[in-house]
Amino acid sequence: METRLLLRNGEQLLLAVVIPLIVLVGGIEAAKRLDLSFSHSPVDTLTPGVLALAVMSTSFTSLAIATGFERRYGVLKRLGSSPLPRSGLLAGKVGALLLVELAQFVVIGTVALLLGWSPSHSPVAVVALLVSALLGTAAFASLGLFVAGALRAEATLAVANLVYLLLLAGGGVVFPSRSYGPAGEALGLLPSGALGSAMRTATLHGAFSWWSLLVLAIWTAAGTMLTARTFTWE
Repeated sequence: METRLLLRNGEQLLLAVVIPLIVLVGGIEAAKRLDLSFSHSPVDTLTPGVLALAVMSTSFTSLAIATGFERRYGVLKRLGSSPLPRSGLLAGKVGALLLVELAQFVVIGTVALLLGWSPSHSPVAVVALLVSALLGTAAFASLGLFVAGALRAEATLAVANLVYLLLLAGGGVVFPSRSYGPAGEALGLLPSGALGSAMRTATLHGAFSWWSLLVLAIWTAAGTMLTARTFTWE
């Protein structure tokens, strides 16, 4: 049911698929026209970042907005008093995120392959990509639930979209952190920069970015703690 509700929302589908695809195609064209230099081809460099952007859009922005309005309309309060355990409701939301992200990866990956994407196919690369996506989902979902549980629905809508745009533009998620000059190292400490770096390392080099995964784990722990302390069901 959570998956069906998520897929019915046109705004969430826009964030989930359309915007990442625009960023992918537009970023590749911009890199070619501006003659941006990467260690790998533009499509190989930008695709893992766009996959990371898709994870961020679904597990943070979409989850925060949907949960915020469910809280406002009393849906969470009613579900919280039903025979379904609250842990089951949260598990359903996380499961819906993973299903949507799987669809995102299929769509974006297919378009990227048509554009010439050639990721590493080694078993280590596949495992590293999955671990990065799961940790990124956990980090952003915990932060999304924190925002949704602490703010009013309208404020959640504004904050979630604003954070998404700021991280898209300057969070080191689509373009490598070194593209931002001296600020690159600091961006690697953000969940967006860490997720983008982890996924690029997996697809470009077929390896784990242990530092980036550690950063994501820390953000997951911090977001979970904040959510547990501040989340209200009504």
